[in-house]
Amino acid sequence: MATQNGLTLSSATFAKISPHPYLLANLQPPDASTTPSARTNGRQPWQARQPNVNTSSLSHAHGSAVVRTGDTTVICGVRAETLLASHIPNYRTPVLGHADAQDDKNSTDELRDYDLLVPNIELATGCAPNFLPGVPPTSLAQTLSTRVYSLLHSSGLLDAADLRIYFDRKGLQGDRGEKGPTTGEEDEDGPDEPQKEVKAYWVLYIDLLFISFDGNPFDAAWAAVVAALRDTKLPQAYWDPDREMVLCSRKKPLPLQVRGLPVACTAAVFTAKERQKKGGGQYWILVDPDRFEESLCDETVTAVVDRTQRCTRILGISKSGGTTVGPQVLRKFISVAEERWQDFKNALA
Repeated sequence: MATQNGLTLSSATFAKISPHPYLLANLQPPDASTTPSARTNGRQPWQARQPNVNTSSLSHAHGSAVVRTGDTTVICGVRAETLLASHIPNYRTPVLGHADAQDDKNSTDELRDYDLLVPNIELATGCAPNFLPGVPPTSLAQTLSTRVYSLLHSSGLLDAADLRIYFDRKGLQGDRGEKGPTTGEEDEDGPDEPQKEVKAYWVLYIDLLFISFDGNPFDAAWAAVVAALRDTKLPQAYWDPDREMVLCSRKKPLPLQVRGLPVACTAAVFTAKERQKKGGGQYWILVDPDRFEESLCDETVTAVVDRTQRCTRILGISKSGGTTVGPQVLRKFISVAEERWQDFKNALA
């Protein structure tokens, strides 16, 4: 950008003085035949940042993962604690041994009604300039926690059966069929007496901490949650009727049975000034937007897909702001989300 004195401004200065024209100049070059449309970070509009995933990063958590996409980095730790069924208000004894469909519904009800999954997100001071020390949790952190909580239940990622701690009247301790001491009560039970009784649950506290923030926090946070849950191993736990308490064994911790691999893909819509003023004009779909691009976009869309069954399952689509994203744009965006799923699958392999 030239000045009256013949001096030029750097790209960083131009971006601070006129952020919208700066991004528009990159996406809409004067000669598109020689200079392709590109974002200020060098990516094409439909190009996402490659993810990097490291698991078992925290030694004192039952499961953990660090996910980095560009300059956005989040660490997730899963900590499990026991909750006695007798301490749950309005507790309803689950009916065991039903058909699969009924078991799935029963499992979903248990996870949600008893709050067995507790996510919490913290945007640490220093991860971005706008997060200041000594202030209450931001609305962004609360919104992200709510979205992660909702998707944990709607995606069916976990089964409540993995979190149940049983008292087995036949002498089978734990919730996975591990042999334990006999109680001597099995002969006294009638034929209709249930052989298993849920005495407690594991509650999973899923804590996420952003150590670097450069846009698109939900995709990174959700990927960290999935990776950490896949890494989680719980101690073998069983109910001791003599002590009336839950006992755990440190030998051979058991992994969670995580269903599928749901991956979130987010895009933002950037519009030219003519569209903002007249209701028409050109627009760009920016996949995996960074913090600079998010500040200039008023419309976003997120799709959660899973392709583990060789076909694409759309687990959720959410959109906020604007009217640009319609059926045609969504169909193209789903194909991008499928490619994004493959990127995360490769990173988790």
